[in-house]
Amino acid sequence: MADDKDLDLPEFSGDAADRNAPVPAHHSSGHAETLADENEKTAVDLEPVFDVPVNVSAVLGKVQLDVHSLLKLKAGSVVELDRKVGEAIDIYVNNRLVARGEVVVVDERLGVTMTEIIKDGDSN
Repeated sequence: MADDKDLDLPEFSGDAADRNAPVPAHHSSGHAETLADENEKTAVDLEPVFDVPVNVSAVLGKVQLDVHSLLKLKAGSVVELDRKVGEAIDIYVNNRLVARGEVVVVDERLGVTMTEIIKDGDSN
């Protein structure tokens, strides 16, 4: 892998603070400081993709309908989903399951709080 010094990306140069980059946490122990330094390096390495848009979806539930049932739906129809009240919802980034969470209300708008991060291959 190329060293940061080998990369010539003038369009990405500049102060990370100008791009609202996250500020790494400071820890008191020596080992934690090393981890913070590694996290800071990772954040700097990812700086070129900070402005790349991603599609985030929070899925309350799913249902499979045949076309006949779909065409019978009208305003006020109720579609029963595969989730129970209080069950975690799925959070997708670019159609990839990345987390599970809970629905919250923030200033009269719906939001999602993440309760579980899904690692590769751990979708159940």
